[in-house]
Amino acid sequence: MNAPATRPGPEPDARPIASHAGAPLIARADGVVRLTLNRPAEHNRLDPADVDALNALLPALAADPQVRALVITGTGDKTFSSGYTLQAIASELDARFERMLDTLEQLPIPTIALFNGSVYGGATDLALCCDFRIGYDGMRMFMPAARFGLHYYPGGLRRYVSRLGLNAAKKLFLTAMTIDSDEMLRIGFLTDRVARDRLEARVGEYLSAIAQTAPVVVAGMKRDLNALAEGIDDEPGQRAAYAQSLASPELHARLERLLKRD
Repeated sequence: MNAPATRPGPEPDARPIASHAGAPLIARADGVVRLTLNRPAEHNRLDPADVDALNALLPALAADPQVRALVITGTGDKTFSSGYTLQAIASELDARFERMLDTLEQLPIPTIALFNGSVYGGATDLALCCDFRIGYDGMRMFMPAARFGLHYYPGGLRRYVSRLGLNAAKKLFLTAMTIDSDEMLRIGFLTDRVARDRLEARVGEYLSAIAQTAPVVVAGMKRDLNALAEGIDDEPGQRAAYAQSLASPELHARLERLLKRD
């Protein structure tokens, strides 16, 4: 799961996830799925057809035990994504888009937004659905919903507040101001910020670490951490998962290997 120190982009063997023009590209290797948004001339916007294809793809990834992580990036070096296409906001921005984002947020595997460029609009929420967001010095973001006259959908408001805090969410939503990578890191939009030519290497470090973890435990803790962030404290469920892990053969096998190293 190591990656070279290059800029992000499609893998050489990437293929479209659907037959329509501009469909996102997908590549799989060593348990990692890499999804690349693929409209660089149009800021890697998402069309309704892309959303339909992703609504078919994401549940399949969740059900595949061979998939250990998902990386989402974009084509080109200007924009990660500008979100949902403007031409379809008035007529085709419906439950499909929200369902796609909620499914991404709830995937049982670690997910990484790898920023090849700046990020705008609904793509900022797509990034907040990911567990980790890796960016670079000099990138920018903004949320233009108020400029359009769009009251944002509940899931997006929830993620902004739970991930970034009320004050940051208010600034971004109520003013539509652009913020830079310094502020993105300060408010927690960026999990990590590196020099642009180190993006792939840093993501490779995350993937190498994820490869050493126990998938069942990662899925359970991700579920519980997300719930706690939303104010849902299911202590009995968390306690049961803890007890189950203590009794699991995998825990004992991993501890035995660690003790042999010592």
